[in-house]
Formats: sequence, structure tokens, C-alpha cells
Amino acid sequence: MPAVIDDQPARVSLTAVWESVDVRAAADFWCTVEDRRPGLLPHRDAPLFFTALGRLLVGGDDSAGRAALLLVLGRAYRHFDLLPHTTTIGDALLATVARHAHPLWTSQLAIAAERALCQATQVIRRATAQAGDGPAWWHVQVIDHHRPSPDIAILTVRPWRRLPFQPGQAVPVCTPRLPGRWRWLSPANAPRADGTVELHVRAVPAGAVSHRLVHEVRPGELLWLGPPVDTGLSLDETNTNDLLLVAGGTGLAPLRALVEQVAAAPDGRRVTLIVGARTFTDLYDAIALDKLQCAHNWLTIVPALSDDPFAEPAEQGDALTIALDHHQPGQDIYLCGPPAMLARARSRLLAVGVPATHIHLPTSFIG
Repeated sequence: MPAVIDDQPARVSLTAVWESVDVRAAADFWCTVEDRRPGLLPHRDAPLFFTALGRLLVGGDDSAGRAALLLVLGRAYRHFDLLPHTTTIGDALLATVARHAHPLWTSQLAIAAERALCQATQVIRRATAQAGDGPAWWHVQVIDHHRPSPDIAILTVRPWRRLPFQPGQAVPVCTPRLPGRWRWLSPANAPRADGTVELHVRAVPAGAVSHRLVHEVRPGELLWLGPPVDTGLSLDETNTNDLLLVAGGTGLAPLRALVEQVAAAPDGRRVTLIVGARTFTDLYDAIALDKLQCAHNWLTIVPALSDDPFAEPAEQGDALTIALDHHQPGQDIYLCGPPAMLARARSRLLAVGVPATHIHLPTSFIG
């Protein structure tokens, strides 16, 4: 998919202008829209909409972040019936940025911004056509933030209204600490009676959003979640094959949710969960996993430790290699983890005779 801005110097300049605009400009944006088309956009949703649209205008996200952003914007345009008013919204956005970026705003930047807005509008129209019905975002409050390791956090959030997700799905996530940037996370639990959602986050070197979620966000803060989407990891309710789940790092999250789904309605199947990590101390969710295994005799959890000389011989190796040692004919295999783990997974499984229909990998845009 082409970048929103084709000319690199113009894109850099627009990015600098956008980053100079205070998020409080969203109130000005809403007033501008309201003056031109009263009742078009709810006041409380203006900051989310303004920052997402501005982010699309300047570009710069990777493919996964762009997909998350477009899902949110497409659903917003559909939910609020905004497509007939794209000109009004676009003009209000540029007028707001011009006012708040003065004196950085120049005639040359205005021309570049108009061109970028035209391209962004075309992309939004396609995203809206593909968007489903329902809300574009859910406001959630962080009620617990636990760091089992220096670069991983487990966040428990409570939505203001129930999030209609299924185990194995993923949701876009945004923090007000970095408005306009949306990233994918998969809930680590099956739906709960209290509506809470558990998210596992690893801070990666280039991950501005993940860094803030791990190192800065605290209980009591608000986050936003976008619409849940299927990732290729959902269970087929008509299929009761035994399961072999292979997790690497925080790829554990959607697979633990599948275990909880089976636990909520046992159907006779057996489940083996392989949890990959470098060393035993890197098994960040060990307590929760131990509780699950103790509670269910149909569940077997096996660590796969790639760099731990003290591990038992049967636990030494990468997650997929250990998984192949536990594979039984007829199992459905679900894998989620780092790109390096997933890159050759399908070919390795096919090579040992696993039918392609039994192999489930996450959709590529999840990252």
C-alpha cells in the first residue's frame, strides 16, 4: 500500500508540524466541525478521531500499525456516517493544524497537506467499505499493571462497556501518552463475567507504544481499544480435535485465551501448550499457567527453553522443535510468537506430515 505522502521531504515536514500540535487542538477541531456541520461528531470522541486522522495524514506507521489505524478510522467513519462529509472534516483538520502549527505552517506545506489529505481520503473510503458495524473504540481503565520481567508488562483493563471479543482475536490499542498511534494486542483471557481484559506487552526497541505501555502506564490511567478482529487463531466450535499450542514470548497471550476457552466448556479434547522462552526465568506468566495446569487434567504445559543449560533435556530447544516431540496425529496446531519462530513453521510442520488444514498461524498484519 503506498505511503500517504509520496515526497519524503514533504512527509518529514508534515510530521514535524503535526508533532508540534498539542492534543488540546482536538477541542478546536471539534468546534470547527460543529460550526460547519452541527452534531456530526460527538464531543467526547473528538480527540480520538482528530489524532487518528492526523496520524494517517502524516504517515510513518509500519504496516501493522497502519492496519490498526485504518480499522479504527474506517469503523469511525461508518459508525458516525462521516463519508458524505469528508470535505468538511478534511478542511476542519487542515484549518486546525494551520492555526496551531503557526508559524511552521507555510504555503508549500499547505499544498503538501492538501495532496496528503486527498490520498488519505481515498484510503479511508476503502477502509470504511471494509469496516463492520459497531463502535470504533472502547474506553478502558487500567486496573492492574504488573511487570514480571524488565521488558514485559501484564495489564488488566476494565472497559466502560463490554468488549465483544473472542479468544484468539486481536484488538488495536492506543494510549493517550502517544495519541493517534494504534498497535495490535491479543487478549490473554477468554471473556470474563466482570468484563476485564488482560493484555501482555513486550517493549521492543523501536516500539514507542509498547515502551509506554510497559514502562510508563500505571493503574487508573485510560487506554482505548479498537474493534476485535480475527487473526486465524480462533477455535472452530464444530471441531473437537486435540490441540497443540506453540507459544513464543508474548505470543502466549492468544493461546492462553484458547486454553481458557476450552476450560470454560470442556469437550473431551486434550490440550498441550508449549511455552517458548530463552531461560526458565523468562517464563513470565508461569504462576497463571501453573494454576491452569493444576486445575485441568486434560492440559499439559511444557516449557521450551532455547538458552538454559540447566533445563531438563526434554525442555531444551526452541518451541517448535519441542512441539514436534509432542505432536500426535490428528491434533490441530496453533502457533503464535516472534516472526523468526513463525517464518519456517508451516514448512517444518508440512515436512513431518502435518496436514495444512491443521496448521493455524496468525494473520501477517498482527506483527
